[in-house]
Amino acid sequence: MDATVRKIVEEASASSVTARPSREEAEAAVEVLLRWIGETPSREGLLDTPRRVVKAYEEIFGGYDQEPAEILTRTFEEVAGYDEMVLVRNIDFISHCEHHMVPIIGKAHVAYQPDGRVLGLSKIARVVDIYARRLQTQEAMTEQVAAVIDAALTPRGVAVMIEAEHMCMSMRGIRTKGSSTITTSFFGTFKDDRAEQARFLSMIK
Repeated sequence: MDATVRKIVEEASASSVTARPSREEAEAAVEVLLRWIGETPSREGLLDTPRRVVKAYEEIFGGYDQEPAEILTRTFEEVAGYDEMVLVRNIDFISHCEHHMVPIIGKAHVAYQPDGRVLGLSKIARVVDIYARRLQTQEAMTEQVAAVIDAALTPRGVAVMIEAEHMCMSMRGIRTKGSSTITTSFFGTFKDDRAEQARFLSMIK
């Protein structure tokens, strides 16, 4: 595995997450935030909010409890010699910005060129979902998805494009509704061959 790829995968590993506080501590933190914004946690509509928020966070940020590399351990070799591009387009995801903890809503497009082994198509979508269910920057998420597929499958090339709207720009700050950000990551043949990059981009459209 290339040293750069290894570094990306290791830094994104769920095992690097620090020890978590208890559920009770997490719920108490939500109550503090409610009081900080000017609310009264004891009023009827908010009595159960800390519990609900913590339960929702378990699902929204469930990517910390999953290891993407483990999802990719099962591959298939009986593919009749297929070695052309495999592309999964328009994988919907919702992540959260690590700077403001507000949503990043977008689509991922992931392609690879097999070298004797292929993945189950659902595994690609699951990898995107796992990384999305962590606090992210779009740039880092793009690199993580590409790097873990490259490391697990050792294909001839990997290409990832993510296009997303950031609520930290739409809901606050400059409030530019509808703007989108596009990031790409290319490994192997997609990085070395501009024609393959162009083919990937044209197939997305």
